[in-house]
Amino acid sequence: VQLQASGGGLVQAGGSLRLSCTASGRTFSSYSMGWFRQAPGKEREFISSISWGGVTNYRDSVKGRFTISRDNAKKTVYLQMNSLKPEDTAVYYCAAAIFGRLLSIQNNYDYWGQGTQVTVSS
Repeated sequence: VQLQASGGGLVQAGGSLRLSCTASGRTFSSYSMGWFRQAPGKEREFISSISWGGVTNYRDSVKGRFTISRDNAKKTVYLQMNSLKPEDTAVYYCAAAIFGRLLSIQNNYDYWGQGTQVTVSS
């Protein structure tokens, strides 16, 4: 599986962006998907996940602002980010997991995209 993330950019605080992650292969619907981010000088952290069955999960700091969704026909997972803050600035990565367990843990993912930069100015 190859993952291609896109949609990052520069936005002012309070603005919105929608990230997309498109997968190759024929079994996208069976994968659980996640978004992670890594800010300069920090560890990569979990943002959100959506299981193959559509169950979603978010880190507390993005709840109510970010929404994850998936379109299996398009083999794409989305991350709608609203009310962006400067602390959301990071490289955002999408990932795919064969087994949909403990999706907040990076090591449970099998495939990773290349990352897309999100910069939020104050």
